[in-house]
Amino acid sequence: MKKNIIFVVCAVLISAFVLTGFSPKPEETATYSKDNPITLKIGASPVPHAEILKSVKDTLAEKGINLEIIEFTDYVQPNTALEDGSLDANFFQHFPYLDDFNKARLAEDKNWTELVPLVYTHFEPMAIYGGKTKTLAEIKEGAKIAVPNDATNEARALLLLQANGLIKITEGKGLEATAKDIVENPKKIQVVELEAAQVARSLADVDFAVINGNYALEAGLTTADVLAAESAESEAAQKYANLVAVRKGEEELPQFKALSEALTSESVRKMLEDTYKGSVAPVF
Repeated sequence: MKKNIIFVVCAVLISAFVLTGFSPKPEETATYSKDNPITLKIGASPVPHAEILKSVKDTLAEKGINLEIIEFTDYVQPNTALEDGSLDANFFQHFPYLDDFNKARLAEDKNWTELVPLVYTHFEPMAIYGGKTKTLAEIKEGAKIAVPNDATNEARALLLLQANGLIKITEGKGLEATAKDIVENPKKIQVVELEAAQVARSLADVDFAVINGNYALEAGLTTADVLAAESAESEAAQKYANLVAVRKGEEELPQFKALSEALTSESVRKMLEDTYKGSVAPVF
């Protein structure tokens, strides 16, 4: 009889866990030390994000936190892997992109676990680079300019083209602008919309490209190749600082606080300034 009761209770508990989507959560008072370390799996873009994380590996290891850095070359998988528990955090995006991603996924799946910022680290100015045409002064009618096709980065690209007198977009659109909002285009520029990771690879096929800072670095482009870039005072600079994201409710875990402190240290500031020379600017 006792065995039957135990069996029924276990069955009810298992059913409850399945029905409520139960999944284990990290302990809020995680204990770790150098002799008893824990591992944090963090998804990151190769440059500069993975490089920044590598610069703090030793510091965190001394505290008992081993960083396992998993590199991604797209803007979708790191968020889905964080939500499903394959990652503990990710490091590749800015808040407008994260916010749009959360909203889109919540519209599809009401059980989507919201992802939130843990710490803001740096800003990557978006810049115009020459392809088949080497200077903006040489731009010809009908020139092709490649831009990222995701909502937030396309608007940044269009604002940068506008700031350099190449187009004009509908007043007030700002960071919500798309190619459909171009109202003046004296050079009849063809805007070529591509996935962000593909823009730098398109340089040989277009006259110019507006490239995200991390992808420009990955492509071997330097500040010497920049024809025009977002200024530190631009609307984008105030809004598009890159961040580490975690699952909502886990921001206060001690291992994440230690990660946050390490990524906003003076040694990281110096590393950013010395290594990237303006292509990546600290915001802390």
